[in-house]
Amino acid sequence: MLAGWQRGGSLAERLVWVAIGVVLVVSAHLLPALIRGSPALVRGVGRILWLTCMAAACFGHAQFFVLAQQHAGELRAAAVPKSAVVPTGPNLTAVMAERAEVTARLAAANAQPCPSHCPTLEARRVTLGAKLDALDAEADDLRRRQAADDRAVTRRDALMVDPVTARLAALLGTTVARVDLLSGLAFAMVLEGVSCLIWTVALQSRAPAMEILAVAAPAIASHVLEPAGHGPETVSHAPDSTPVTPLPAAESADPDVTQLAQAVAAGLVRPTVSGIRQFLGCSQAKAIALRRRLAALTPAA
Repeated sequence: MLAGWQRGGSLAERLVWVAIGVVLVVSAHLLPALIRGSPALVRGVGRILWLTCMAAACFGHAQFFVLAQQHAGELRAAAVPKSAVVPTGPNLTAVMAERAEVTARLAAANAQPCPSHCPTLEARRVTLGAKLDALDAEADDLRRRQAADDRAVTRRDALMVDPVTARLAALLGTTVARVDLLSGLAFAMVLEGVSCLIWTVALQSRAPAMEILAVAAPAIASHVLEPAGHGPETVSHAPDSTPVTPLPAAESADPDVTQLAQAVAAGLVRPTVSGIRQFLGCSQAKAIALRRRLAALTPAA
């Protein structure tokens, strides 16, 4: 949803992108579980659609991861204090140009002979030398200021990148952008893969109970539902047969007890708390209550 919201421009475009992302993610999660019992043609088409949905969902996740890392880098870089002193006056290029001019004038003054007016020429030489020293000091100050600005920019650029990603990129000899993209895709694939597995297991856990009911139906019809007056009979052809007693009317009104007694009589469920929980998918408290009612219905050996 966040990736779709960041991808769109207007509000309508963002809402459409969010809806598309939700549909793609839900389809990527549920398609493997929903098509596992379908015909081969449906499974083939479903697998192709699932791969497409997975690719689109992973792309959206990777976009979110990369943008999140970029935003985190911007926040880290904003914490670096900027230079409070705004440089005024000429820049280093202008200072060096003026220095070159003064150096040339000083060289000309030094090369000029002194037949007369020697004090004036000497004063000019001293003045040009002092101005040259002042320009050198100004140039050094500008160089130090530029070096400090460069260090601040370098620090901000370093904080823009996740430190683990930067070290991993240096170790692998690749760029940080590639590592960010590959790590985002890897996280997305793991996330979607785990979701698909969990949905498959969750939807498959209901299948054994339905299969047990389907298999138990013939056995229930032939061994449990006996006419009144025949009394309790024992199923002798089953290796682990147990006596089966017709349920009283008060107990047969409970469908869970009836279903459980029939399954136990058919030898499909163990009359234990864990077996009842696995068969009915109920809580432990309800399984204990059903176990007691079932024990009350079973005659003592």
